[in-house]
Amino acid sequence: MTDITYPQTRRDVVVEDHFGEKIADPYRWLEDDVRRSPAVEDWVRQENAVTGTYLAALPHRGRFQQRIRAFMDYERFGIPVKAGGSYFYTRNTGLQNQAQLFMRKGLGGEPRLLIDPNAWAKDGATALDAWEPSQKGSYLLYSVQDGGSDWRVLRVVDVRTGKPLADEIYWAKFTGLAWVGEEGFLYSRFPEPKEGAAFQSLNYDQAIYFHRLGTAQEADELVYATPEKPELGHSAEVTQDGRLALITSHVGTDARYEVRVVDLSRRGRDGWKATPLVTGFTDDWKLVEGAGRKLWYVTNRDAPRYRLVGIDLGAAKPQWSEIVAEREDILERAGIVGDRLVLNYMRDAASHAEILALDGRTGKTLSLNGIGTASGFRGRPGDPETFYAFTSFNCPASIYRMDLATGETTPFATPKMCYDPGAYVVEQRFFTSKDGTRVPMFIVRSRAVAKAGLAVPTLLYGYGGFDVSLTPGFSATRMAWLEAGGAFALANLRGGGEYGRAWHDAGRRENKQNVFDDFIAAGEFLVKQGIAKKDGLAIQGGSNGGLLVGAVVNQRPDLFAAAVAQVGVMDMLRFDRFTAGRYWTDDYGHPDREADYKVLRAYSPYHNIRDGAVYPAILVTTADTDDRVVPGHSFKYTAALQHADLGAKPRLIRIETRAGHGSGKPTDKAIEEGADILAFLAQWTGLTSMDEVASAEGGSGTPRP
Repeated sequence: MTDITYPQTRRDVVVEDHFGEKIADPYRWLEDDVRRSPAVEDWVRQENAVTGTYLAALPHRGRFQQRIRAFMDYERFGIPVKAGGSYFYTRNTGLQNQAQLFMRKGLGGEPRLLIDPNAWAKDGATALDAWEPSQKGSYLLYSVQDGGSDWRVLRVVDVRTGKPLADEIYWAKFTGLAWVGEEGFLYSRFPEPKEGAAFQSLNYDQAIYFHRLGTAQEADELVYATPEKPELGHSAEVTQDGRLALITSHVGTDARYEVRVVDLSRRGRDGWKATPLVTGFTDDWKLVEGAGRKLWYVTNRDAPRYRLVGIDLGAAKPQWSEIVAEREDILERAGIVGDRLVLNYMRDAASHAEILALDGRTGKTLSLNGIGTASGFRGRPGDPETFYAFTSFNCPASIYRMDLATGETTPFATPKMCYDPGAYVVEQRFFTSKDGTRVPMFIVRSRAVAKAGLAVPTLLYGYGGFDVSLTPGFSATRMAWLEAGGAFALANLRGGGEYGRAWHDAGRRENKQNVFDDFIAAGEFLVKQGIAKKDGLAIQGGSNGGLLVGAVVNQRPDLFAAAVAQVGVMDMLRFDRFTAGRYWTDDYGHPDREADYKVLRAYSPYHNIRDGAVYPAILVTTADTDDRVVPGHSFKYTAALQHADLGAKPRLIRIETRAGHGSGKPTDKAIEEGADILAFLAQWTGLTSMDEVASAEGGSGTPRP
């Protein structure tokens, strides 16, 4: 399986001076848009032919495909949203490429299909993205994602008739959906890109517009823009009572915002006058809710782990007051439902929730079923109920309805599974990183493997950036790996948001090496503890996590048997030149500043491949329509890997068509990709066949029908 002839990739003479250092970039031409460059298109075709032939011949690929499909074949629901006495929710029967959107009048009403995205494209790659019913439930606004692109088209459906309106909005991206009564909605968009530049050009001059139903997009009213500061982004929200619109502005990816208020009740007199509420771009501000002139926010101002505050804009001198003080746990989000506060906390990357009175007192904890992630808790002041989802590594999301008056929780939708969740064990352990920092990690194995104390092929996953917290969640692909006898581990690296602002700061910019040290220490811990086979440790990460995989493979190629780098940021000297890349300087720094350049140059995956070292088997994955992390990152990195002398193990790239950065990917494509990845990892970690594992475990791993 190692006799591979890679395509001959053209190497150009491109050398640039970076603060006195000459940096070669022979594969610069692979940055060109594959849809507009015949040369890049031909390279993609050749690479996919080599990779496709290799993956198709792997012995367990067909079985993994079968088992991923089985684990994915269950009825699953989204969290219901209530509007005007109707409930709106998504549902997938199991193997539909895209979830459908239903509504029912009252909880006991008959479900009615409102939107079916499966009819939108033959390849299933056009997806229903975000959606929002109007306050009375008369209309439903939704965004359409095509081919995985970040660009969205906004459309509206009449809920009563089920018929779409003629309204269509183009060039929306990174937008909220906010209704203003039943007359129209607020949204964010960018100027229309130049011909041929939509999928690579930098995004500047985002603005908020109001669209009135029944009018053309050209007639939309400009609500808020900052042409003098084109780098700023803006989004809009409207309070549930329709009284106030909140405009939140940001500079990059950091949770540092300014907030402005538009009094919608005075729109006829003041227009879209936006009054500053929070200025300075120093802290995170998450809107909880508004009632009249009162607002509630979750913020990390003077509280690195967040607190709940409120303000009365109708007071003579409005000022923030603390309602729930900062605690040891991270306050992720909050909601006001009925006459209660519902607070969602995170402790060591696992969720728990509390219900309090509006003054922050007389609370009780909502018990959750083990280590997992709770989400939802949406509702309106006055509602008698809220809905939430709970999931973990060994169980898909179940949806629950909670009665606010009694605190009673009842199932709304519970999936029927083809396996026994109790046959798998989820535990949390802590390991020590290079500098002595204590880092948490979730470990998932079959109960039989854990009981026997077997060291087995192990898949370690990480991200470590952008204040993103990795919490327990279900994956059909991971379940197929576990069923086959492998172990799965998720490390909560610095750079994420698991412990607040300090944890994020400790893993970005000049501290980025801490993230790589944490991930390497996690791998060493798994081997030392006898969880992972010494020659059977695989790693995986996507986007910023793909960067993570590329960096640690360069730094410790001896530690890993196999690696999967998905849609990764691989050229750290040019990441800020494409689409949304300019936002990422908050976490990475600026390549054109010498101090930042030296940090980036030291770990950039593309620039630090160690010619002559023995590398693990590497599978790079990307998509031709990824306009978040443009595929040129993965193309250049793979070409450099294949050019270098790195030993006999394969260095392959899998390039999907019409799949983007990941969201909106149809079920069929997800199953195919998962089977390819697991078969590749099994081949190079020594994962035994599923039948052998089932026999060794006394049948506990035998798949149920």
